[in-house]
Amino acid sequence: MTEPVTEPVTRAGFIAIVGAPNVGKSTLLNHLVGTKVSIVSPKVQTTRTRVLGICIADQEDSRAQIIFIDTPGIFQPRRRLDRAMVAAAWSGAGDADHMLLLVDASRGMNEDTKAIIERLKDSQRQAVVAINKVDLVKKPDLLALVAAVQASGVATEIFMTSAITGDGVAPLMTHLTGLLPEGPWLFPEDQISDMPERLLAAEITREKLYLELHQELPYAATVETELWEDKEDGSVRIGQIIYVERDTQKAIVLGKSGRQIKRIGAQARTELEDILDTRVHLFLFVKVR
Repeated sequence: MTEPVTEPVTRAGFIAIVGAPNVGKSTLLNHLVGTKVSIVSPKVQTTRTRVLGICIADQEDSRAQIIFIDTPGIFQPRRRLDRAMVAAAWSGAGDADHMLLLVDASRGMNEDTKAIIERLKDSQRQAVVAINKVDLVKKPDLLALVAAVQASGVATEIFMTSAITGDGVAPLMTHLTGLLPEGPWLFPEDQISDMPERLLAAEITREKLYLELHQELPYAATVETELWEDKEDGSVRIGQIIYVERDTQKAIVLGKSGRQIKRIGAQARTELEDILDTRVHLFLFVKVR
């Protein structure tokens, strides 16, 4: 008599990734999901809104769909845009089943991270803590940071990770999967984000702007996808407008004889073709607004 085949238990839930600016939240999210769903830049605050990254985790007795919420870095706001981004971060965290707090090992317990921990205490919430970028610090410094996080009382578990190399990410993933409640999946199995393709395309071009221009470009610069046309040969024609605040910024983005914007467009097009798995015709325009 054959044993009946038991279907694995399904789990699903939301986990918000929170932390100070530039601790590696978007890099970790992209690593967990297995492809780019959130832009990455050395410039802080490149994530402005909530981004969902959806991944499937197969365990021995269960299959889980983890919906990660990548939030903007939480810091002490000074401008209206700053306040809006911080509010978006805490809103995303409040909607989640669990929180994952990322701490930059190289910066330690800085003021932004302390402020996040105090807010968690005030709201009587705890979080799984991942101390990220552990490859950049010496062991004694790392042990002191772990002790400080434990003393804060907000950590349910502490993991050591490097989002760049992937070290320590697998045990973290296994633990997070076990936290999720049993239940049906909330998204189709092949969906990796709730971000529309037009917005993702705009975000990728914005990332290339920051990577190419560094400090020359202010945060107010933004990208909008105005045209998306599927061609008969399977390729996609995308038209985007880069909005800047002043004519001097427009000149920086264009570069001498338009060489700068050509480089930005080439980098964005290459990545878009990889993500969309088709040929992309990308046209960029710069306007002052």
